[in-house]
Amino acid sequence: MNDLVFGALPLLQLDPVMPEDGGENMAVSLALAALAFVITIIFGRPFITGLRQKKIGKKIRLELELHLGKSGTPTMGGLMVVITVVVLTLVFNMIGRESMLLPIVVLIATAVLGAIDDMMTIVGVTKPGQEEGMAGRVKMAWLFLIGTSAAFVMHLPDPWGLGLTNMYIPLVGQFDIGWLYVPIAAFAVVGMANAVNLTDGLDTLAAGTSAIAFVAYGIIAYLQGQTGVVTFCFIMAGALMGFLWFNAYPAQVIMGDSGSLALGASLAVAAFMTGQWLLLPIVGAVFVGETVSVMIQTSWFKYTRKKTGEGKRIFRMTPLHHHFERLGWSETQVALRFWLMGMMAGLLGCALALL
Repeated sequence: MNDLVFGALPLLQLDPVMPEDGGENMAVSLALAALAFVITIIFGRPFITGLRQKKIGKKIRLELELHLGKSGTPTMGGLMVVITVVVLTLVFNMIGRESMLLPIVVLIATAVLGAIDDMMTIVGVTKPGQEEGMAGRVKMAWLFLIGTSAAFVMHLPDPWGLGLTNMYIPLVGQFDIGWLYVPIAAFAVVGMANAVNLTDGLDTLAAGTSAIAFVAYGIIAYLQGQTGVVTFCFIMAGALMGFLWFNAYPAQVIMGDSGSLALGASLAVAAFMTGQWLLLPIVGAVFVGETVSVMIQTSWFKYTRKKTGEGKRIFRMTPLHHHFERLGWSETQVALRFWLMGMMAGLLGCALALL
């Protein structure tokens, strides 16, 4: 775990100027991003063909009438990203960087959880109110177990963990928050996993915004001197770009929970490993907006139904991307505009990290 220099010096007291080999590490990271892109494209075609032959297709909710034509599109495409990232990280980003085992284990664990959920659905149409896949409480229980375990590993001192305890506030400074770090980190991992999962509703939306967020945190990690995290984030971004080759509208493959849960959870872990985790809601503003829209819609519906006997809605449909579809935006317009918002959010996060 020596790439994060846990020991005598707290993480956030490290000189943000990279060591002499920092430029070389960035060059390697960018090259690995390109390699991840190529590998994902090469094995993506036979992978998708295998999904189609096994009839592992997307199940569409009845109320999503604009997307009923997607029923049967191969899902679980997120495994293309996970496999590429795991292999390249183990081969090129592990020697002297044992801390990279944490995001890899979280990535694999959440991908397996999501894959089980995906396999519990079948091709067809889900009726309104019918629960799809794994029961929500079961999925959340497993996510909390994974998130809490990751939080303890990040917080416990060496040799049991990474020894992280600090919270850095831009323009203010850093603060040691002690054991409070554990519930915050666990909540972030679970929350971001669910947030990316909610965002995965349109072609290219979750993959594109996730790639942008990983690039932003790759830059932030570079500013902090976190060489292993830099490489991990750029490998992830490259693999996501390879996935987008097949996920471009009209999608040949859909990410599924096996990808979205894994992306969100590993993004949160990477953010905490940089020490700049307070910037996660900014860098991931699109994911936060999607989640908040669902919370507002659900709360307001329950409140008005209790008060008036009839539930009312603020948005035409949630998550938020469906609201804009109902307003008349095309699927590609929504995805592209959310990409633009994600880019601006990522730039703002990097700017605050420089402070």
